[in-house]
Amino acid sequence: MDLGLKDAVVLVTGSSSGIGRAAAVGFGAEGARVAVTYHENRAGAEATAEQVRAAGGQALMVEFELAGVSFQALNGGPHFKLTEACSLSLACDTQEEIDRLWKTLVVDGGEEGQCGWLKDRFGLSWQIVPRALRAMMTDSDPSRVARVVAAFMPMKKLDLAQLEAAFRGA
Repeated sequence: MDLGLKDAVVLVTGSSSGIGRAAAVGFGAEGARVAVTYHENRAGAEATAEQVRAAGGQALMVEFELAGVSFQALNGGPHFKLTEACSLSLACDTQEEIDRLWKTLVVDGGEEGQCGWLKDRFGLSWQIVPRALRAMMTDSDPSRVARVVAAFMPMKKLDLAQLEAAFRGA
């Protein structure tokens, strides 16, 4: 039966077993690009993804971990592009950490942006910020906050020492 799903992106929740797995494999057999998701059964989801590929479809979901936090990413193909609406923010304790992350993320085609923002080589937006910036931006003295904002607005990669100096009024 041709359901007209060739190259369509299909999200199947609960696809690690049972009806969800059967649906995912069936959509794969129709040539769909299937996002295989799971809640607790990672091994089951991986088995479903293998079955989807064996049926002629594509399994699009990937799981990864950053700083102990699990993420799932979906390859939606050319129809769903990354935008700044989806971004990750990393709070750093030192300038060395800011520098290391910045360098790592802009390598091989990444782009620097303003105010601590950058895009990695895949087009994912990141903001690399000093952890201390939150306290500076929520300080009760509006003049300190204004100085910090004036300091970081022209910056690309944020400079912790310059932000701290602006906060102190130095």
